[in-house]
Amino acid sequence: MAKDLAISGKNPGFSKQEKSWIMYDWANSVYTTVMMAALCPIYFSNVAEKAGQSGDYLWGIGTSAAMIIIAVMSPVVGALADYVGWKKKIFCGFLILGLAFTAISAITNSWLILLIGYAVSHIGFTGANLIYDSFLPDVTDESNMDKVSSYGYAMGYIGGSTIPFLGCIGLVMLATLKPEIMSENLAYKISLGIAVVWWGVFSIPFLKNVRQNHGLKKPEKGLIGETFKAVIRTAVKIFKQKSLLVFILAYFFYIDGVNTVITMSTAYGSVLGLDVVLMIVALLVTQIVAVPCSIIFGNLSKKVGSVPLIFYAVGTYLVICILGFIMGFGLEEEFFDVSTAQIFFWALAFLVGTVQGGIQAISRSYFSKLVPPENAGEFFGFFEIFGRFAAVMGPLLYAFIKGLTDRSSFAILSIILLFFVALIILITGRKHLVK
Repeated sequence: MAKDLAISGKNPGFSKQEKSWIMYDWANSVYTTVMMAALCPIYFSNVAEKAGQSGDYLWGIGTSAAMIIIAVMSPVVGALADYVGWKKKIFCGFLILGLAFTAISAITNSWLILLIGYAVSHIGFTGANLIYDSFLPDVTDESNMDKVSSYGYAMGYIGGSTIPFLGCIGLVMLATLKPEIMSENLAYKISLGIAVVWWGVFSIPFLKNVRQNHGLKKPEKGLIGETFKAVIRTAVKIFKQKSLLVFILAYFFYIDGVNTVITMSTAYGSVLGLDVVLMIVALLVTQIVAVPCSIIFGNLSKKVGSVPLIFYAVGTYLVICILGFIMGFGLEEEFFDVSTAQIFFWALAFLVGTVQGGIQAISRSYFSKLVPPENAGEFFGFFEIFGRFAAVMGPLLYAFIKGLTDRSSFAILSIILLFFVALIILITGRKHLVK
């Protein structure tokens, strides 16, 4: 373990490596906000609808395609990253891929190229996150993992909801109120450009200061063969270790639901006819609320444990999906008007903010505690494959139900199933989970 690891106990500060690791959450959060959750889904829906396409349906397909690719790659990429000297190189490759295709999305006028740009940039973003997460055992020790992980998400929400996101909101509002000054399309394109710059610049501390402190010696020959053997060995270890197996199965379902809520919420609201600016501001509320709540999750984990917090968060998301269905169904059936639905959306945005960062932070650090640090890449590869195959299922389920019923409210209702199954797995397998 490196000498500059954080000192647990009385010293509340973070080491240079920990700060730099946390800073990458600050850096990449703007991609989550602009490309995944708020602006790009609305922008794409507008461009697609003008071309006679179904925006939310295609967005679900594009997201699923990206997740299939990264899910297939994750175990091998994770195993390769465990070799000494490889982890940072693989991270840089994915980072460049994400930045380049986000930039492509910012300059195109074609809905197809925009969708491809989003899908490939999503692969880069997710691949970089896989390696980033696997660096957690390299930068801190087990006693500090919950705190470092939670502060990472908290800083991410600050980063995603302050300077860049507020600037993007200002551009969209300017285009909405003064279209003679700036078109909506130009406002969205500049926003995507801001995401590229912010993500790239604030990744520099991570690239400069974070290093791989645990790793395996690279085989002298047969690198690919040894890598696949390592993947198989890791899979066997996961199935033999019941605490890992129960957690990762539950994670498969609940993180799918979390990601689906993130990626489909504004596309859902846009199709229902909710005001674009008000939706964006509501998501800003989500970001702000998530900052203290993520830190609270990290602090509570030392008192009540990680597993009870995961139970609470999954149950909260179950309620969120039910309320989301009521909002859409009531609007479709004209039980209430758009202004009432807008209030629903704001309430849901606040509720999501109370658990979104916390469940992701605690899941990341809890998994880190269960795996050997020198094999963190391998195990996080499977962590990602479960998370990403799950991320395929949610948007596809949404798209399938939407295509079958032509009702967006029924599509969002289907996501309840994911959280319900996760709760069943957690309840039945709780005796195997460590606190």
